[in-house]
Amino acid sequence: MKILIKTPIANDYKVVFSKFNLDLFKALKPPLTSLIVERFDGCKKGGEVHLIVSGQKWVSHITSDYEDETAIYFIDEGFIIPPPIKKWKHKHLILKTGDHQCVVIDDINFTTGITLLDYLMYPILLAAFSLRKPVYVRELSLEKNMSMSRFP
Repeated sequence: MKILIKTPIANDYKVVFSKFNLDLFKALKPPLTSLIVERFDGCKKGGEVHLIVSGQKWVSHITSDYEDETAIYFIDEGFIIPPPIKKWKHKHLILKTGDHQCVVIDDINFTTGITLLDYLMYPILLAAFSLRKPVYVRELSLEKNMSMSRFP
């Protein structure tokens, strides 16, 4: 099953990527979900992220990363995933769309191994990841960076 969420951001794509750090990761936590970050190696191939999400262990490996003049991405794949999810692949793509303009794309593929259960999980995961959109805009936009620089 595939989830694709696009969030336009008013900022340079490289600046946006530089903000993909532990602070942003914590800000993206869905409400009503507990999150303990045990390990966060960043967004480069070979890195790992170890979490306790609402009491369940989640370990993702960064299996790929890429950067060129128009895009930056990294892919995390679930290594230890809470049931009922059996496979998880999340491509985080930041695509340059203009000067100081980009789009953050969450491209998620998952399966529980049971088609009906995939369809039941889809709206839950779509809602949880859609909640990232205002956080991305708030945390990554040029206005935030400019206003923070005015007030040391």
